[in-house]
This record gives sequence, structure tokens and C-alpha cells, in this order.
Amino acid sequence: MRIALTLPFIALLALPQPALAQVAVADSGDTAWMIVCALLLLLAALPGLALRHAGQVNVRNALAVVAQGGAVAAVVSLVWGLAGYSLTFAPGSPWLGGGANLSLANLGQLRDGLTVPESAFVLFQMMLAVFAAGLLVGAVAERARIGWFVAFAPLWLLLVYAPIAHAVWGGGWLAAIGVMDFAGGLVIHVTAGFSGLALALIAGRRSAASDPGHAPLLTIVGGGLLWVGLAGAVGGWALGATDDAATAILNHHFAACAAALVWALLDRLLGARTRATGILTGALAGIAAISASAALVGTGGAMMIGVMAALVCRLCAGLVRARVDDSADMFVIHGIGGALGIMALPVFALPLMGGVGFDTNITLHSALLAQAIGLVVVALWAMVGSAIAALIVSVVMPMRVDAQQERDGQDASVHGQQAWDFR
Repeated sequence: MRIALTLPFIALLALPQPALAQVAVADSGDTAWMIVCALLLLLAALPGLALRHAGQVNVRNALAVVAQGGAVAAVVSLVWGLAGYSLTFAPGSPWLGGGANLSLANLGQLRDGLTVPESAFVLFQMMLAVFAAGLLVGAVAERARIGWFVAFAPLWLLLVYAPIAHAVWGGGWLAAIGVMDFAGGLVIHVTAGFSGLALALIAGRRSAASDPGHAPLLTIVGGGLLWVGLAGAVGGWALGATDDAATAILNHHFAACAAALVWALLDRLLGARTRATGILTGALAGIAAISASAALVGTGGAMMIGVMAALVCRLCAGLVRARVDDSADMFVIHGIGGALGIMALPVFALPLMGGVGFDTNITLHSALLAQAIGLVVVALWAMVGSAIAALIVSVVMPMRVDAQQERDGQDASVHGQQAWDFR
């Protein structure tokens, strides 16, 4: 009897069943990892840059430069949500994204091809943009008005950062010709470094009365926070809690350590003493250089990139400082360091050098050519676009504080009010 009842049931199971569509769901581990990396980047963008910039300026301008960084972070975040993300990552032309995600409309439950919600991807990318814009504050510290910066930052985001990020990371024309940038060596560091150079040239030198670098301890602590926080950039660009993320953070740390020690050694050889701030400056140069290839090179390659970054950036530092008043060494660390990393990527990504190698249709020659084209285009547009944005804003309000306020410092105006009250 039991057999008689069971046989019809087995027969039913044997019949063809309708296929059930599998609904893709977010991986909670990958999602948590992306959120943590975004918060690490916020740590770098707010307290990290604030402390570093505050320590590198005159004591009378420390509070003002911190307030500038906070204001820039706020306005860039808002504009990123309104239009920046859409112009960078929404489907559009090879030159710029479309309007499908304006005001973060039409976000998917998952970012295409990933295991994380698109909202987590938006958050991570926003923090990269905030960090890039925050770097610019150091290039013209003690000279630029906070009101001018609040107007300039969103224009820079839309005119300079979004087109470059779309061209490289959003499937634009630079990606199509083979330009590689794993975690921002080109999009973040080169863009911000050359933009900072343009702003420093436009603003001119500080007055002779300025006595920058009043608090080396703040500079060192800020640099340490950047060292930690920027691990979120390379780890987050693995787009999940994977082996690539761990490899990227390892290489990030190896490059920073190698560059810090080499910079300190060069300080000793060139100046007869090792500066405490130089160790962190060297580490940041190594971090800028390794960003482009953090998950693509081997351990030895990461260390060599750090060594090369320290050598090149330290030797260029004196030449740049003699010609450009860049209070935070923005161009030296991020512009030159990022450029070196972009060009080193194809060499150290070779399997012979311990890297992951290329697709079969990519040769070392073609990769170097693509990287060189990308570097030249991004550097030129960063400078030209930043100059255009600066001049547009300067038509409405002057960029530079007046001579009296520069002498007295921006932390307090002649009326005893805070310089960051937008007057």
C-alpha cells in the first residue's frame, strides 16, 4: 500500500518542472567591506587632511584651513549626490555619463556585475571624490578664501573630476584605449596633484611674513591617518572582501614603508639630518604611486614602486618648492608620485616581475603607450579645467584674501570675527 501511494508521487517529481529564476542578492560580507572602506576614506578626507594641512600652515591659519576642508567635503558630497555620480557612472557618451541617476534616482538593488548594492558603490565613490577635492585645500592654504573654495569645489567636481573618472572608471574613452588605474593613481592623485599645481600658480606665493609648518606633530598625525585611511581606497576597489582586497592593502603598506625609509635616508644624505615629517611625506608618495597597481603587482614590485616614488619625489621636491608655493607638497606627492605609479604599472604587472600579467591582446608596449596617453590627457585637463573653473568663480568673488588678512591670518579678521564666516 505504501509503495502504491509513493509511486505516483515519484512520478510527479520526475515530470519536467518550470525553471525558477534566481534573484541576485547582495553579499552581506562584500557590502560591509565596501561600507568600511568608505568610512576609512572619510577618515582620511576629514581628520587626516585637516590635521596634516593644519600642521603645515602658520598658526594663525590653522583653524581656517581645517574649516575649508570641512566645507569642501560638505559641498562636494551634496553635488556628488545631485549630479556627480550620474555624470561619472550612469550610461552616457565616451566623454561623460548620462542623467539616469541624477539625485541618485533609479539606483539598482545591485551594482551591475557586483555583489554589493548600488547605494554602497555610490557611498564608496563619493568618499573618493571628497578626498580628491580635499587635497586641493593644501595647495593654496593661507591664500584662498573659504567662500571662493565652496564655489570652486563643486564646479571642479563636475568639470574636471567627473569627466576624468568617467573616462577611466565609467567605461569611457580612456578605458576603451586600454588605460589602467586600479585605485586612483590617475583619477585621484594625478588629477588632484596637477589641479593643485594650477591653483598654486594662479594664487601666487604667500607673503614673506608667513611662517608655515608651525606644528610638525599635527602634520605627522594627519599623515598617519592618511596612511591608514587610504588603505580603504585600494581595499575598496577590490569591490568585495576578497583576496584582491587583502593583496591590495598589503602592497599599499609595503610601498608606503619602503618609500618612508628611502625618503628618510635621502633627507639624511641631502640635508645631513632626517626630518620627522619626511618619513610620512615619503610614505604618502609611495601610497600615491602604488594606488594605480595595488592589486596587480607582486610584493617585490610594490616595494620597488615605493622606492622609486621616494627617489623621484624627493629629488623633485627642491626644484618644485623653489618655483611653486605649494604648502602641502600636493604636486610633488600626488602629481609626481601618481604619475610615476601610472607608468610603472605595465612593467611591474608583468608575470616576470611578480604581477598578474595582461590579457593576450595586450603587450607591454601597447600598455605603456596607453598609460602615457592617459597620463598626458589627465594632467593637461586637470590643469586647464581647474584654471577655467578658478577663473569662472573669480569673476564673482576674488580667490585670494587681501594683504591685511593674509598678514593677520585667516583665523581672525580685523574685527575679531572668525575668518570662516563667509564674509
